[in-house]
Amino acid sequence: MLGCAEKAWLAGFNVLRLNQRNCGGTERLTPTLYHSGLSIDIRSVIAELSERDSLPEIFAAGFSMGGNLVLKMAGEWSVAAPSSFRALAVVAPALDLAVCADALAKTENFIYQRHFVTNLRRHMRYKASLFPDRYPAATLRPLASVRSVREFDDVITAKFCGFRDADDYYARSSAKNVVVSIARPTLVLTAEDDPFVPITSFDLSALRANPNISFVASRYGGHCGFVARKETGNHANGEDRFWVESRLIQFLRERSQILR
Repeated sequence: MLGCAEKAWLAGFNVLRLNQRNCGGTERLTPTLYHSGLSIDIRSVIAELSERDSLPEIFAAGFSMGGNLVLKMAGEWSVAAPSSFRALAVVAPALDLAVCADALAKTENFIYQRHFVTNLRRHMRYKASLFPDRYPAATLRPLASVRSVREFDDVITAKFCGFRDADDYYARSSAKNVVVSIARPTLVLTAEDDPFVPITSFDLSALRANPNISFVASRYGGHCGFVARKETGNHANGEDRFWVESRLIQFLRERSQILR
């Protein structure tokens, strides 16, 4: 099985995978929490690769929450992005956080909601054990009654990340606010049957009218799935079996002045 990073390497790209704050065993490195509006983290990495390492071409890709971050970064940068930043591609981006939180709360998505909330609560308690002065026990008491991602964002994310409440966090951190300003070639891939990034969240005139954005919605694919039928395509190299990864790499490669 070829992952997206492996496929990118085979296509001629050097790949850097960015762990969000507190992900991948990095909880001890910073007292702060990550959230879906921290596009500045990705922007800082790209700026460093461009300025310090003088890379001639840089591309960005994001999935789900990462997709929101990458779109938000590109929109905030707009025409001021480094010249080496060529293009971006996102898969099932949660570009309207409030809509996605509401979708997660639907009865049919109960198992996803429970999984996310269980992990969020566990990670938050571990983080508090590392930085008890920043996250005193009294501030974590509401965790016991949290049953949804929105409730977690209301009592934890908003409280410790400078937002008034979950609604304020979603409103200020959603990429939908800035997609109109994206000035680099952009591929947006999603599925009509995604359980918690509703296809209706892409009914944005700012997105559809931006000539820099190519929007593709498949009938099936779920949330970042897109596994093609086994009996079709050339599976020796995974090109058709893992459809979305192949489309992403193809889009970025076509916009490279070096790899074409």
